[in-house]
Amino acid sequence: MAKRTKKAGTAGRFGARYGVIVRNRVKTIEAHQKTRHECPVCYHESVKRVSSGIWECSRCDAKFAAGAYTPNTRREISKVSEQ
Repeated sequence: MAKRTKKAGTAGRFGARYGVIVRNRVKTIEAHQKTRHECPVCYHESVKRVSSGIWECSRCDAKFAAGAYTPNTRREISKVSEQ
């Protein structure tokens, strides 16, 4: 595993390259990607990313396609906020 610090997080593998803004953006995206998300079938926080765009619930074994980095796309999020 690559070296990283608490401040740099997962973007610590880039070192001093690519600029602060890009590294911080990668850090926030990856942090959100690696957390557990709510399952659309059983509504339990047990969905993890299997590969790019493929998500699986470890509780009910539901497998579905969604966004590459989050199981909710921006369109779905905006629909929920409108209701």
